[in-house]
Amino acid sequence: MKLLLAVIDGAADRPLSQLGGLTPLEYADTPCLDLLASRGACGAMYPIRRGVAPESDAAVMSILGYDPLAYSVGRGVLEAVGAGLKLRDGDLALRCNFVTVSGWEVVDRRVGRSLTTEEASELAEAVERSVKLTSHPCDLEFKATVGHRAVLILRGRGFKLSANISNTDPAYTRLGGLSVAEARPSRMVRWSEPLDGSLEARRAAEMVNEFTVRSREVLEAHPINARREAEGKPRANAILCRDAGDQLPKLEPLERRFGLRFACLADMPVEKGIAKLAGMEVEELPPASRELEASYKLRAGRALSLLEAYEAVYVHLKGPDEPGHDGDVERKVEAIELVDRAFFKPLLDSLDLSKAVVCVTSDHATPCSLKAHSDDPVPIAICGDGVEADEVSSFSERACAKGRLGLLERGVELMPLLAEALRSGHLS
Repeated sequence: MKLLLAVIDGAADRPLSQLGGLTPLEYADTPCLDLLASRGACGAMYPIRRGVAPESDAAVMSILGYDPLAYSVGRGVLEAVGAGLKLRDGDLALRCNFVTVSGWEVVDRRVGRSLTTEEASELAEAVERSVKLTSHPCDLEFKATVGHRAVLILRGRGFKLSANISNTDPAYTRLGGLSVAEARPSRMVRWSEPLDGSLEARRAAEMVNEFTVRSREVLEAHPINARREAEGKPRANAILCRDAGDQLPKLEPLERRFGLRFACLADMPVEKGIAKLAGMEVEELPPASRELEASYKLRAGRALSLLEAYEAVYVHLKGPDEPGHDGDVERKVEAIELVDRAFFKPLLDSLDLSKAVVCVTSDHATPCSLKAHSDDPVPIAICGDGVEADEVSSFSERACAKGRLGLLERGVELMPLLAEALRSGHLS
């Protein structure tokens, strides 16, 4: 028996008046997802726990069986590992966004989603080359990853730094070691503050704040931004930092925990970083092209090939999350339908469900009404040989919540459930 765990990024939502009181999952035409739900056992799940609106990193860790409240990794570390950067304990790693600001007010936190990876890479190279911090002696690495996203690493010369600092990104607040989405975020860039009295945290916050100011000076003067402004596009003229981490987590490999050799298909550095740290084989993929249908079909084919060589495959599917953040209801419905048609149809056309267990869920809800992550539970459908079907006939938030799996209060409950289904041949 093989396991395919498919996580659809930000697919869950809330009922919308534009859709007649339905959610995008309920409104969308999803025959393949509905087939999995109708042939399997369904339920709902809080990705981390009730009341926490998770970022993708913490949600994915939880879904894979690692309690993010216990590990407190910091997304910056995961992004850095996924981007292939080297870290040692005491380095400070942060997830960053290029953004558009007026004064210090955030006008567009994703630069209109029009900043290309090539533009971001050129801007990042200029920042890394030109920014010299003087508050404390240090070295820095700054690398663009995908679109408006980037990673910053600060290395003290002869001293360690602490991740116990606040974010400059006003959309996310630290909750212990986690970063959670603000329900009503401020639009003003925040200044990082130490969250304890240590010298390591004070130095880290001062260095992040200096980087924020000096990097803006470089970006404001860069020709790319002059060209973008002339073309009527938003300028990428500031950088927000969040989710600091200062040490590599020691995750027990998934193979040791659950007896399953995992491979991973993911596009973003954060999911790749988690997979690497969990001992998965990370399949390198070409960047998702504008031909999204072809990209999803390619990923379906890769998933099928990996299932021949590994006991389990984790697939992270981008698509519905971005229109959720943009509040674009129509585009979110279209994104969900495309995932169903271009990924799940070719997958199910070739996959023998008598020899596999397929689990489909979402890492978090991204309601169009909020344009941000929320703490709503997400749907789960588990289908395969030995999995007794319930009465659910469609894959959606409200339908799956009526399934026999009930409500999982914590995402870490899912992987033990799946591992048991593979070992025993049935789902309890």
